Amino acid sequence: MKKVYPFFALAILCLVYCSNPNTDSASEISVDPHAAAKVNYKTLCSSCHGEQMQAFVDRTWKHGKDEASLYKSISVGFVDAGMPGWSATLSDTSINELVAYILTGIEEVDKYGFEQETLASDTIKAGDMTYVLDTVASGFDVPWSLEFLPDGDLLVSDRGGDLFRVDQNGKKTNIIGAPIVRAYGQGGMMDIMLHPDFETNNYVYLSYAALKVEGGDSLGTTKVSRYLLQGNQLSEELTILDAAPYTNRPYHFGGKLEVGSDGHLYITVGDRGERDVNPQDLSRPGGKVHRVQLDGSIPEDNPFVNVDTAFASIYSYGHRNPQGIARHPETGEIWTHEHGPRGGDEINISQKGLNFGWPVISYGINYDGTTFTNDLEKSGMEQPLHYWVPSIAPSGMTFITSDKYGDWKNQLLVGSLRFKYLNLVRLNGKEVVSEEPLLKNIGRVRNVKIGRDGLIYLAVEKPGFIFRLVPVSK
Repeated sequence: MKKVYPFFALAILCLVYCSNPNTDSASEISVDPHAAAKVNYKTLCSSCHGEQMQAFVDRTWKHGKDEASLYKSISVGFVDAGMPGWSATLSDTSINELVAYILTGIEEVDKYGFEQETLASDTIKAGDMTYVLDTVASGFDVPWSLEFLPDGDLLVSDRGGDLFRVDQNGKKTNIIGAPIVRAYGQGGMMDIMLHPDFETNNYVYLSYAALKVEGGDSLGTTKVSRYLLQGNQLSEELTILDAAPYTNRPYHFGGKLEVGSDGHLYITVGDRGERDVNPQDLSRPGGKVHRVQLDGSIPEDNPFVNVDTAFASIYSYGHRNPQGIARHPETGEIWTHEHGPRGGDEINISQKGLNFGWPVISYGINYDGTTFTNDLEKSGMEQPLHYWVPSIAPSGMTFITSDKYGDWKNQLLVGSLRFKYLNLVRLNGKEVVSEEPLLKNIGRVRNVKIGRDGLIYLAVEKPGFIFRLVPVSK
């Protein structure tokens, strides 16, 4: 049996050579050096560890991750843990090839070693620009979102349940009349958005984990309400979306808000921890992007408005936990990102009636290293525009719409909770061409937005700060 899998590699080499009639010598053949190892991983390992080796290696290595330790682990196995040894099946060459392949994935994870670094200075350089990190306000716990008022003040939501007005000197004032939230786990006070005509109607939208007590149990779900803001007082609550049922699950709320170029409000709702129930069921609001009019009524052209069993506000489905949403400044498309499982964070473009596949297809595995699907694609389900391996735990997303950052204009910014940096995602149309980590180890970046002054603002949690990135020279 030792010669079975190397034979697969030989077949791949022959296929590459024979498919290129212009190749005159073996030295001109372009071959994936890990081709044989990929075959062995897919054949022997993927059923337990997932199709994506890069997701599997994003783990704590109890028995070492150096070359010798990996060789021993694969050869001998860990019978008590359910992992067989492969020395009787694979040759030494094949095991070494598999070790080399796995090491490439470990190197990909280890490149985020800057997690151990500290932000050395408030002055940073990126490309040919120099920036100063300016503190706007502090004293928060988890500042989940921020919104810019016409008078220059900021509204800041703190996940624990507070809504603050922050003046231009950094002084915080509590807003009265904010909803009571279920501040537990990932839930609490979440996104803030001003009505497009705020200067004439003073309407503010809030998303939050709404609280309901039934039989002594504390339950919650994602809810969006509209309020009238007068001074530091909210009133005239109008429910825009109530993503019932209420459950005791403390995670995957989604809760992001964006107004599309069509004037409608787009709302993300996570799968609420009901992975195998909510995302693919059109009768349930969890695991969806919803689309409503600004008063909460349903647009007549919503994709499932005429399906009796469907939740009429659904726009797209098959989502896990969309923690970022932004309207593209040129195309008007609604971009989202998914806070995925291990190795399954994604960027998507939400489109009418489309199924984004969760949890039927995914590039990730469970956090405990087990698999829930081996399918990366399936007919009728959308592929992500981009996915992250290892997972960066994305939170917050915005397009750079001002001219203050040179060639960054129309590029994408994404916060990373896990690796504590701001990610500059460079695009060519819908293609991600490169990524650059900014502000390494600044803290868990919960949100990022462009202010009315054209500057980049970001919310960092535990302890909570609001910063802005100010360009000072080229």
